[in-house]
Amino acid sequence: MKRVLIPVDGSECALRAVSLVIDKRSRYADPDGLDIHLVNVQPPLSHDISRFASHEQIVAFHRDESEKQIKSARDLLDAAQAKYICHCEVGHPAEVICALADRLGCDQIVMGTHGRTALVELLLGSITLKVLHLTKIPVLLVK
Repeated sequence: MKRVLIPVDGSECALRAVSLVIDKRSRYADPDGLDIHLVNVQPPLSHDISRFASHEQIVAFHRDESEKQIKSARDLLDAAQAKYICHCEVGHPAEVICALADRLGCDQIVMGTHGRTALVELLLGSITLKVLHLTKIPVLLVK
């Protein structure tokens, strides 16, 4: 594995995924050869809100929210002295995650999962389940 994508949303589940990648990184002969990509996906603003804000204000809002949600993951990677690249995206999370993984040529997606029951996932829907259905690359789920 040379390139991994880790979706992060500021949750403990996402941070567990980051921690796992950090732990696995040390097992490689060349840990610095692993490309780690963090992605935070912000939902688009509704038309009711976006029609009152300029494009620049909307972009700044999404960037600020992404930076807040990705900060803890960055702190973990910085403490491990791991190289990484951050991606702040806007859209439907599962579709954006899969498209980015494909565009970057990722070998794996590592995602934290909330560990809900199958019934709850079925009723609520799940970004994780959608990613599993949409992507063609391996997905490692971290509970």
